[in-house]
Parts: sequence; C-alpha cells; structure tokens
Amino acid sequence: MDFPEINTDRLVLREIGFEDQDSIFEIFSNENVVKYYDLEAFSERKQSLKLIEFFKNRYESSVGIRWGIVLKGNKKCIGTCGFNSWSMPMHSGVIGYDLNSQYWGKGIVTEAVNSILSLAYSGGLSCGVLNRIQADTVPGNIASEKVLQKLGFREEGIRRQSGYWKGKYHDLKCFSLLKEEFADNIEKVC
Repeated sequence: MDFPEINTDRLVLREIGFEDQDSIFEIFSNENVVKYYDLEAFSERKQSLKLIEFFKNRYESSVGIRWGIVLKGNKKCIGTCGFNSWSMPMHSGVIGYDLNSQYWGKGIVTEAVNSILSLAYSGGLSCGVLNRIQADTVPGNIASEKVLQKLGFREEGIRRQSGYWKGKYHDLKCFSLLKEEFADNIEKVC
C-alpha cells in the first residue's frame, strides 16, 4: 500500500523523509515540545535521522504510521501526527502528535488529527477500519487535552504510574473516541 497523503483546507499530511531532518530536529530539540514526552530534547541532528528511520520502519512493518504536517504552499514539515500503534484484531489504535512551537494555538493539530481520524474510521489505512482510537496525555498537558476534547475524545481515567521516563514514573490520562462518536461529532469540529 502506498503511503496515504491527506489534504485538508490548510494542510498536507505526507510521508516524512530524510529531507525533513532539519525540520524534525527543530521540532524535537525544543524543550517545550518534548516536555511531556518519553524522550529528551534532541541535541544532535543525527537524532532526527534516527527518528525518521523509526517512523519509516513502523510504517513498513504495518504497526503504525506517522505523517509530516505541512502547510499548503510550503514544503517545511512543521509537525507530525499519526498512529503510534494499532491492533488489527482489536480494531483499535493509539495516536500521537507534536507541532513546532511557532505554530501552536492555530488549530493545526486539531485539523490534522481530525483528518487522520476520518481516514482510520473509514478504512483508509492498511490496518483496516478502526473502531476505537486512544490517546494518552501526562496530567498537566492542557493544550493536548483541549485538542482531544474538541475532537470528541472522552477522558476514561488515569493510569497511575503507567509510564517511566526521564528518571521518574508518570501517570497517564487515557482518552478514547469510538467510531460512532466521531460520526456524531464530525459536524461540530468542521
């Protein structure tokens, strides 16, 4: 299956390539972007190449997909979004996203994630039609929670000390959205 490109009103979601090394470094070297992530801010450009390779391998192995977020009329990757994983037998997936801090507060992530939800619920991915999509946030990541709530995700609860990175345990808030809820909420988001 060819990598699915998605066009929205303002964005193109496309495959991330090695030519995006500088853009990926710019995103992931920002302490504010990775504040809630299970990785340290990048300090060397070669780290961005490893991440791009990781994204490519995940897609080629059919375990997930990550798109580069690009503003129409521009080639620069300003963020990423996609499925960190999916389970074909369970018809479920887990999403993640990030954005260059220069573009925060403009609704870009909401627009991008809405488009990948639509694709996943319609069966446009190699994993087939998904019924449940999950996202996890670290308590305190209010901006990410607002994106999820705007898209219709429901908070299911906190998984206590479910993650361990940067030398400590982290609680994770679990959010989910079912296919039927997405269909009911689509007009409110658009």
